[in-house]
Amino acid sequence: MQERERIAVLGGGSWATALVKILSENKTDVSWWLRSKEDVQHLQQYAHNPRYLSGVRFDLEFVHPSNNIQETVANAEWVILAVPAAFVEQALEALPPDAFQGKTLVSAVKGMIPGKNLLITDFLEQTYGVPSDRQCVIAGPCHAEEVALEKQSYLTIGSHDLARAEMFCALLRNRYVKANPLDDIDGIEYCAVMKNVIALACGIAHGLNYGDNFQAVMVSNSMEEIERFLDALMPLHRDLKGSAYLGDLLVTAYSQFSRNRTFGNMIGRGYTVKSAQVEMNMVAEGYYAVQSIYQLNQRLNVEMPITTAVYNILYERIAPGVEIEILKDKFK
Repeated sequence: MQERERIAVLGGGSWATALVKILSENKTDVSWWLRSKEDVQHLQQYAHNPRYLSGVRFDLEFVHPSNNIQETVANAEWVILAVPAAFVEQALEALPPDAFQGKTLVSAVKGMIPGKNLLITDFLEQTYGVPSDRQCVIAGPCHAEEVALEKQSYLTIGSHDLARAEMFCALLRNRYVKANPLDDIDGIEYCAVMKNVIALACGIAHGLNYGDNFQAVMVSNSMEEIERFLDALMPLHRDLKGSAYLGDLLVTAYSQFSRNRTFGNMIGRGYTVKSAQVEMNMVAEGYYAVQSIYQLNQRLNVEMPITTAVYNILYERIAPGVEIEILKDKFK
């Protein structure tokens, strides 16, 4: 009998829940760390997450919820990090520096460490000594809500080690999920951060009653902005029309399930940042990401009008209507 792969999933949100669903239905042993003791007890008793994607039922033969992050990580061969970027340091603080030795780390985080402006992969290498060739990142286009509904979905797994990426793809593939490896881990990760910023801008414009025509121009201009930024940061020939780049951007910019678009829409309609965060009760990664990208660009000095507009709205408290009015004259 073939030994099951042992995977740890860290995080209790919708994306973590969706990944546990995929992996456990593929007969993989999943140790699942959630911060809330009540959520763990609920999962152990009722086999579903009470807070996110609560319609998804788990086979507890394969899913092992826990509050103990050390035990969750200890016996795993693969560790998937699915915690909002703003809380990654706090989530991992109980782990010793060598906790991930010999393991493969997979980032399902679509953000950067606030204040340090670090990609998650860079943070894991600097803080926990995880070499870059033992890391992967998960990119879409894929929303957790559609995974829960078992709608056809596509994932891209980025890694410097393509063989390792393909191994993880094999763990994910099923009748409704297709997964493909790609070696542009840095480009994928930065695009995953940037697309949340663009989705915020699209949401703000929608909240201000700009139509589909304007949003299409914004998205097409955003691809040029992302390309300029990536070329300045890490020149490499990459086809940004691929699903890991353009596809992930489109689903985040337009989907009803996009929390960044939803957050931006509320800002455009007049909500304050605080009131929008309270009402959503979920983290919009783009809120933190735009500050990191804006600060990185102070050194690069790339033309990034969309990023600058979103930063000014969220952090300089300039009226959304004023910023979008300025922005529209910069598009072509």
